[in-house]
Amino acid sequence: MKIAVIPIDNRPICYDLIEDVLAINKDIELFMPKIEYLGDLVKQSDREKIFEFIENLDYVDYLIVSMDTLAYGGLIPSRRCNDTIDEIKERIEKFKNIASKKAKKILAFSSIMRISNNNINEEEKEYWSQWGKRIFDWSYYLHKSEMEQSYNCVHNMIPSEILEDYLKTRKRNFKINRIYLKWAKEGFFDTLIFSKDDCAQFGLNVKEAQELEKIIKSENITSAKIKTGADEIPLSLISRALCENENIKINPIFLEENSTNLISKYEDISIKNCVLAQIELAKIKCDNQNYDIKMIINNFKNEQGDLVLGDRINNTSIKIDFPNEPYFIADVNNANGADDNLIKQLLEQKTSNFLGYCAYNTSANTIGCAIFCAIVKFLAQKNNSYNENAFLKFQLIRLIDDWIYQAIIRKSVREAEPYFNEVLIQKEEEINKIAQKANKFLNFYPNKMTYSLPWNRSFEIKIKIN
Repeated sequence: MKIAVIPIDNRPICYDLIEDVLAINKDIELFMPKIEYLGDLVKQSDREKIFEFIENLDYVDYLIVSMDTLAYGGLIPSRRCNDTIDEIKERIEKFKNIASKKAKKILAFSSIMRISNNNINEEEKEYWSQWGKRIFDWSYYLHKSEMEQSYNCVHNMIPSEILEDYLKTRKRNFKINRIYLKWAKEGFFDTLIFSKDDCAQFGLNVKEAQELEKIIKSENITSAKIKTGADEIPLSLISRALCENENIKINPIFLEENSTNLISKYEDISIKNCVLAQIELAKIKCDNQNYDIKMIINNFKNEQGDLVLGDRINNTSIKIDFPNEPYFIADVNNANGADDNLIKQLLEQKTSNFLGYCAYNTSANTIGCAIFCAIVKFLAQKNNSYNENAFLKFQLIRLIDDWIYQAIIRKSVREAEPYFNEVLIQKEEEINKIAQKANKFLNFYPNKMTYSLPWNRSFEIKIKIN
């Protein structure tokens, strides 16, 4: 199978992870533009180079594409760039003309512009440092009042020129998403996902999602869907491509069975609905009786913890009954990292029927990533195309990232701003010492492991294994 992917940006989770996971299946040929062509925290993607990459592609089975990369230069530039709607239309029309001749099926995703609930402008326009929280509150209560038909609770204290600029960007991006819907109705996209990134229960982003959903239903655009999440969407779409002609059944097991209706941090749907939505997007069926794979979800009992904010950190007290069947784990007890008690239990297990572990960032990120890895390994073993070393490498990276770095090391790195990389270098010996436990669990002992922070912030770590 030939799969081409245009990632969101050059973060390890968006680029390296796709390479590492698909290397587990020797029958998959992956094509991606060079990493230097993709955008990062401060630069846009080189769209001309990406268009050249698409033009030079041999015919592939699936083209999985971030429309934000082509339209705006990436996920973060979609919130920042001041390009006109005509400039953006010209770019996406160019893509449409090229891509229609290059792939049997096109699976695309586009973000519904998020509204972060803080005054951090790292991924937003400059004025977010002063007005971000107020814009979030204004958006939240404006939408809430409309939904509840009580229009006297919105107080706008944001300077008019800032609000005007913010709404101009939102309206532009929404119009572009409407164009993609039109293309989906015409049949250009086989699957089109609108992703809701960092959501709350109310807000202009939620309102836009509702408006898009209304169009999808009224015009019966069956190829278009709204999903909570962002970084995991391309992973889920690759899973969808791999499972299109399969009949894989998953049995999801929640460790906290009575808490599946609770909503994760940074999301707007229950953890149960998040799991079911990711399974459905991957074209997998749920079956509690006749299943191929067990999915263990380490969900939170009362409230999801957050290993970055540190206001609440959860560690499960449940003794896990690890199955004899093929299984994988989506660890969402905390946002932004692993549950230490779960890891201690996992590292005591055998790996013969183990399909993967993930605890990356938000619940949707974790679940989509975990399903992706499990599906790739399961199908590779089924079809005798399994690359054991590739799986062990990927799983070691996840354990180092999600457990050792995010749950143990990141706090000290984050507190050292702006000297992130200097502190990380100081922590290498500690990381490697803890990693010996993961090496033993996987029976995988690489010659060398190196660590860096490619965006010069504490969030994403790049782990290279030789």
